[in-house]
Amino acid sequence: MINEQQVRELVGELKDPFLHKTLAETNGITNVSIKEEKNHVSVKVAIAKTGTPEQMQLQMQVVDALKNAGVETVGIRFEELPQETLEQFRGTATRAEAQDVLSPLNNVKFISIASGKGGVGKSTVSVNLAVALARLGKKVGLIDADIYGFSVPDMMGVQTMPVVEENRIIPVDRLGVKMISMGFFVEDNAPVVWRGPMLGKVLDQFFRDVEWGELDYLLLDLPPGTGDIALDIHQMLPESNEIVVTTPHPTAAFVAARAGAMAIKTNHNILGVIENMSWFQSKVSGEREFVFGEGGGPKLAEELRTELLGQIPLGQPDWNDVDFAPSVYAKNHSTGQIYLDIARNVIGKLEK
Repeated sequence: MINEQQVRELVGELKDPFLHKTLAETNGITNVSIKEEKNHVSVKVAIAKTGTPEQMQLQMQVVDALKNAGVETVGIRFEELPQETLEQFRGTATRAEAQDVLSPLNNVKFISIASGKGGVGKSTVSVNLAVALARLGKKVGLIDADIYGFSVPDMMGVQTMPVVEENRIIPVDRLGVKMISMGFFVEDNAPVVWRGPMLGKVLDQFFRDVEWGELDYLLLDLPPGTGDIALDIHQMLPESNEIVVTTPHPTAAFVAARAGAMAIKTNHNILGVIENMSWFQSKVSGEREFVFGEGGGPKLAEELRTELLGQIPLGQPDWNDVDFAPSVYAKNHSTGQIYLDIARNVIGKLEK
């Protein structure tokens, strides 16, 4: 009959499906119970996330390993690893795996656009900064990594879909920007109800399976806040330059500081802060009205010890049915000029 040490050795060789470390390395075998008279073994296993398809696959691997060792019946219970263990292993595992995923993009400069909360115009900033960089002659890609709140295709007026050639996804090119988004793979604007691990695999595809070609910059429109997807992306990228978007309101800036803190914690460079919705300028009087208050952007930049890259006023881009891109400011628009100034500043910082 198998003993406890042999059980721990056999099961310990299997890998946590999310951390990609063995259960022995994560101390994931928390209990072993053996009933010799029934040739039965029960194990309790701790992994990064429970209740997922990956857990079921690991369960089958445990059963196979023990039955191949002569055990007749197997009982398995799962629990989640403590947070301190996740913090210890998650980043290094994700980064090691990412080296293969990101290998075709070795010479690309990554720019992540983050915010502490939704509704501050992060995606609008992402789209217009990408277009501004392209207008300055740079080869630009844009990943709509806001999986639950994808909006980039609609913002840029995309009317076509990506195509697949020889198992490679060809991104849509619009206004000089190559882009990919979850919005291309969801029918009729349906809500995304997938679990975190499945979403992580979608992001892997956006890096691994998209034929980006030659790029100077790859922008990522991150999900708002500091949830799992945003954290996974931070840990996946070997080096990224982050722009934090806020509004002028002090509370919005306070929340946005969390996004900046995540970047710092994962050893990414904060390029600067963009304050959106800074004021509304009346066409009648020409006066600026500070609808959402003042001071949030400069305060956040000071707190993160970085630069205020620009302040974007409230306003509606000019658009027409011929060249429909409802969230993109024209090159000669006053706000379009602000984005060009920000893009020049970004280029100066990253190519000096």
